[in-house]
Amino acid sequence: MRFCQSHPPPPDWRAWYWDDGRLLGWMPPERATMLAQLLPRHLPLRQEGAGRWVWHAASASVAERSQVLQTIANDLYARGLIHGWRNERYACWGNCDAAWPYPQPELFRLERSAFRYFGLRSHAVHVHGITVDGRMWCGRRAANKAIDPKLLDNLAAGGLPADEQPVHCAVREIQEEAGLHRTPKDFIGGVYEILSERAEPEGWHNERLFVYTTRLAAHERPINRDGEVSEFMCLDLPEVLRRIQAGEFTLDAALCITTSYARYAHH
Repeated sequence: MRFCQSHPPPPDWRAWYWDDGRLLGWMPPERATMLAQLLPRHLPLRQEGAGRWVWHAASASVAERSQVLQTIANDLYARGLIHGWRNERYACWGNCDAAWPYPQPELFRLERSAFRYFGLRSHAVHVHGITVDGRMWCGRRAANKAIDPKLLDNLAAGGLPADEQPVHCAVREIQEEAGLHRTPKDFIGGVYEILSERAEPEGWHNERLFVYTTRLAAHERPINRDGEVSEFMCLDLPEVLRRIQAGEFTLDAALCITTSYARYAHH
């Protein structure tokens, strides 16, 4: 089951496309111009129509495209234009809306912090942690997080690295962020997906979220292992919704939680 919350990009932003017409993302006009200047001549980004840029890179291999874009991202990071560097690669398929796993091969891989800068679609997992009496475990993001520091989040959440499947990413994130051992069989209610699109200070946020739910026994207490969560709170649903309305949650966590609430209330 899929849900979507999409806001339009700013009217002056530029769309850039793959050779086959697939949308890659949105950028402010100055970024599109800069990227066109930085790409090598044999992999040109050309303006073709008002507000439309096309990257002619189908003739190159995935490795070559990845290396070219990564070199540009490294330079932009060194110049202080890309923030929150993680030394972790995401895979990019463009704005692919096919069922997961995608039937077509990835187009390239790139440092995850460059995805918003270039307006590319990323992928992430969110895990709801529900107690037997219906309360929800929520984590507060550490103060040193590059994005959304100190805001409340789900029990676990994280970006999907290249070569990892969403369900395995969810298992890993629960272990790293909450110190809980889970297997794919421990998720309840099935997985659903949300597409989240909006403009952010870093650029265009375009993320496909895979949302899972796990049950926590009465004796279980989340304990952070990777330094990315400063505290955990177990809240009843009215309190969670109140804090969402007060802007205390990340936008994506709030979207996942309210979508879940509406989904279960409907059924």
